[in-house]
Amino acid sequence: MEYIEFSISDGIARIVLNRPEKYNAVHRRMALEIQEALCAVSEDKTVRVLLFTGKGKAFCAGQDLNEVVDPEGPALKDIVARHYNPIVRAIRNMHVPVVAAVNGVAAGAGANIALNCDIVVAKKSAVFIQAFSKIGLIPDSGGTWILPRLIGWQKALAVSMLADTITAEEAERMGMIYRWWEDDEFDEQVEALLVRLSQMPTYGLYLTKEAYRLSAQLSLEEQLQVEAHLQTLAGASDDYREGVRAFLEKRKPQFKGK
Repeated sequence: MEYIEFSISDGIARIVLNRPEKYNAVHRRMALEIQEALCAVSEDKTVRVLLFTGKGKAFCAGQDLNEVVDPEGPALKDIVARHYNPIVRAIRNMHVPVVAAVNGVAAGAGANIALNCDIVVAKKSAVFIQAFSKIGLIPDSGGTWILPRLIGWQKALAVSMLADTITAEEAERMGMIYRWWEDDEFDEQVEALLVRLSQMPTYGLYLTKEAYRLSAQLSLEEQLQVEAHLQTLAGASDDYREGVRAFLEKRKPQFKGK
């Protein structure tokens, strides 16, 4: 891997965008490396949680525009369809919780990749920008799907059209992210969150994620049936049996994600 840092240790997978001199702007090579790492995580049953973050001062500044204007570069259609869409699909379908730790500016596709993760946390100094309208484009990378669901139609359309700079505090207040932490405690808090998630019944967390995903397109009656089905799957898991035993025995459960 040249443009990302990728590792798996103690059940925690980490994808760190690694073009800090370019504010982690994405080009074809980086996008394909991210896809490769996501594929590796999806196939590794030892992984309990996945971290997405950036190196340096930015999380991700979005698309590297030098690639867009390069006559030999990929077409805009291919950038969206072959670079970003597979990343968003992999994140949404991942079998473990995906945490975006937004360490700096998250703009354009970078913002929407972060927002499509399951839990989004940010440094106080981080900002989110739907920068697409500044160059006459629409939000991609799942932005038009996730933003209205997070902050409502009116807010989503306004911040997309106006390309407002949203601070971490504003993002938490409007429901765009889970929470923010002071810069000097950010890394410690993120690590604690990852460890906490890695010790939880991650199969049940995956089913929870699946239930919320399906709810976006179902009626209440259909969703009740989905819940009954997924609860049956959860109830057949080793983690459920361990959780009940631990509760009755008044001890801390040892979940395995199975």
